[in-house]
Amino acid sequence: MVPPTSDHLTERRPQILAIVAVSSFMMALGGSITSVAIPAISADLHLSFGTSIWVPAAYTVTMAVTMIPLGRLADQRGRFRFFLLAVSVYLVAALLCGLSMSSVWLLGARILQGASAGLAITTATATIAALYPPGQRGRAMGIQVMCVYVGSSMGPTIGGLLVDSVGWRWIFFVNIPVGIVVLIWAWLLRPRDEKPVTASRPDPLGALFLAVFLIALLVPMTLASEWGWSSARSIVSLVVSALGLVGLVITELRVRDPMLDLDLLRHNRVFVSANLAALLTYMAVYANFILTAMYLEIVQGRSAALTGISMIAAPITQAVLAPLAGRWSDRVGSRLLTTCGMLSSAAGLAILATLTEASGIGHVIAGLVLVSTGIGLFASPNNTAIVSCVPVRQVGLASGFMNTMRTTGQAMSMGVLGGIAASALGPIGARIIFMHGSGSGHLTQHAVDGFAKGYTWAMWTAAGLALLSAVASLNRGTKPERVREEAPPPGSPAPDGEPGPLAGSERPAPSVR
Repeated sequence: MVPPTSDHLTERRPQILAIVAVSSFMMALGGSITSVAIPAISADLHLSFGTSIWVPAAYTVTMAVTMIPLGRLADQRGRFRFFLLAVSVYLVAALLCGLSMSSVWLLGARILQGASAGLAITTATATIAALYPPGQRGRAMGIQVMCVYVGSSMGPTIGGLLVDSVGWRWIFFVNIPVGIVVLIWAWLLRPRDEKPVTASRPDPLGALFLAVFLIALLVPMTLASEWGWSSARSIVSLVVSALGLVGLVITELRVRDPMLDLDLLRHNRVFVSANLAALLTYMAVYANFILTAMYLEIVQGRSAALTGISMIAAPITQAVLAPLAGRWSDRVGSRLLTTCGMLSSAAGLAILATLTEASGIGHVIAGLVLVSTGIGLFASPNNTAIVSCVPVRQVGLASGFMNTMRTTGQAMSMGVLGGIAASALGPIGARIIFMHGSGSGHLTQHAVDGFAKGYTWAMWTAAGLALLSAVASLNRGTKPERVREEAPPPGSPAPDGEPGPLAGSERPAPSVR
């Protein structure tokens, strides 16, 4: 039965989309803003290099681990109330981060912040998917993705200004006023009697195995350039990850109400292909921007200011294209846009792979714009395809899975591409990668040449990953991902042909070829 809150939320779609967009900006900013503050934080709290790596990594790894189980829990208990909970916890965690007096305090607060950010992003995406009908969903997703890109790209700039002017603690405090506005606004719009979309039993064992699998996978990926791929720690972690995956599959096949519905992976071609494409895409492109900035400073000797100006076209391109691509996907589906997008990114990465010490800035900008064009064409349509090909009771799970693939791909990008680029730098490789080129003036010419060679191979590897993503996008089938709504049960009020915002009739997944 359609809940009595359906009209209430449907009438307020623009406001809810605005809340989701602002919160997405806030979470993305919170993830990227720490990148320029690590030296200041390390000096103030006396962090070792190994500990300082975990200031950003704790946020990212926790997000990846918690998105799927928390997304499913939000499906069970009510997405909007879990969104309110996530924003509330995020504000407390941001305050704790800014007040940190020790490494343990800071890392604990970052873990709490990452978990709340993962829940907020998952429930925000699921809310949009359930609130907007198929013909408008891509446009709404595009606006959300645009805000994520803007937040991620503005993070280092805002962080640098804050660190230099008022201190590193304000990189955490800066989000608090925005979060309070979002929380109050969302509270006023909350559905008073929100019903769970689905009722099922908890699956703690599945959540445990998922956590083991992802943590043991992401930790060596994050620390690969410091540990080394052949080190005992890396090998043991990857073995534990594989065992965790086996335990997860066995558990989910046996429990009555699995946390992760494996039928989505066995029988839903769009879901599998789109998530695989997302994983490969973020593996290909995420480290590219960091490594290219380092190339400009380390190999070509450009200033940080000129490097930043040279790269500004990339986030602008992504932010402009994301909402347009979302609107286009409402008309033509995701397959064409995502495939063309990854072909564009592959071409841009190939151009970057041909950089030399004498290459002009136009060469760099051309490569980055092509890569960013691909990302802009890919993200919104791909996100829309994933949340549109599952029943409404599973959009939280689908959102969590999708965002986990993105976060995991980003970590693997730094592990794989960063490891390739730093392979000739020996024990200083991880420090150069992590500090984004700081201290590059101390490198010998041999090390500079080694990084240049490693960068070239990393970009060719990334181009190959982008091509594999294009193949995965082509494999999702030719039928559109628009999902037909089932009629409400006899005697229920009709929802005017649109899906219930946060609950309602279940939508069968589309048949795919």
